[in-house]
Amino acid sequence: MRQAPSKALMLITVILMDLLAGIEFDLFVPSFPELQTQFNLTPSLVEALLSVNFIGYCLSLFFVGGLADRYGRKPIILIGLTTFTLGSILCLWATAYPMLLIGRFLQGVGIAAPAILSFIIIADSYPLKQQQFYMAMLNGIMNTSVAIAPVAGSYISLYFHWQGNFFALLALGIMTLVMVAIFTPNFKLPEHKETLSLRGYLPLIQSKPLMLLMTNIVFMFAPYWIFVGMSPLLYMKSLGVSLAHFGYYQGALALVFGLGSVLFGFVMHRYKLNIMMALAGKLYYLSLISVAAVAFLDSHNPLLITLAFLPFIVSQIIPSNMLAPLCLNFIPSAKAKIAAVLQGFRLIFTALSLQLAGYFYQGSFRNIGIIISCFILAVIISQFFVIRNREIMKLSS
Repeated sequence: MRQAPSKALMLITVILMDLLAGIEFDLFVPSFPELQTQFNLTPSLVEALLSVNFIGYCLSLFFVGGLADRYGRKPIILIGLTTFTLGSILCLWATAYPMLLIGRFLQGVGIAAPAILSFIIIADSYPLKQQQFYMAMLNGIMNTSVAIAPVAGSYISLYFHWQGNFFALLALGIMTLVMVAIFTPNFKLPEHKETLSLRGYLPLIQSKPLMLLMTNIVFMFAPYWIFVGMSPLLYMKSLGVSLAHFGYYQGALALVFGLGSVLFGFVMHRYKLNIMMALAGKLYYLSLISVAAVAFLDSHNPLLITLAFLPFIVSQIIPSNMLAPLCLNFIPSAKAKIAAVLQGFRLIFTALSLQLAGYFYQGSFRNIGIIISCFILAVIISQFFVIRNREIMKLSS
């Protein structure tokens, strides 16, 4: 009689971890214009608050993967959440830009564990088909909640300034820490424990199909983060969108992805991976055309820019919910390491992409749209090779 409630509470705890990992970014970005004024920052220095967070995340996650495979998921998550809490405290009471940078770095270091290992808890608890269903549901719930984050972040900034958003992150971090401590089970550890060295990652890097999957996923996430990372400066500074209304533009994208993921979770098992990926490919072509067209026209209409990017959000629903579980199960004994490498590549690539977008940003969507279009083209090309790879298709059957 106790098993069902504990399973439900475990899923709620996983949702909280995913929610924290998602809104750690989206709740914070509406504060960009105020932070730029408060600390007298250039656009590149504002974007550095994202990049340093990604760097801390990346440095942490390679250790997180190996440590979690050796010592278990729960203790590493608890250490990560404690580090995130310390970083949130530093950000909340930051009196100078370097202190804010250090706090954001610690937030990145700490959030890596719950962000990576929350999905590993699902992978440890269910077979592949159920993993895909639950991950689609979790993606849907998380992104629907994340859709609210920019709206909430905008109003928090409006009434409580930039410190209010960091206080909200601190409170949620402490709540998640308590939930993990109470409701996350201690999974059975492997009998053979690998040494904590980089050699444990070599089988992953040497697997060409796995690297192909990861490359496609990394390319797939870059356009979204470029758009979200640059939109506060573009919409509020250049296009005149108010702080109160900015969250609706950004939140709409996450809401579409979230609701789409929930709906897709109920139909995904009816079709084979190659059929679904072919459909995603057609949506990618549509998104490439719409983004490139708006970039070419150099539109200054925030609604038109948002609508032009919307097809890309829809096109992400299928591959993000089907390919990620395939990655985690490619080498079952190294799930945490696979998740770490995937997140590491994604964040390094995203950080570099954001800096590239920040460098070429000139107050309009044109240059941002051109960069996003190039990455969408890279997604289309890499997905073509994913569909043609027999080993990947065999694992999905």
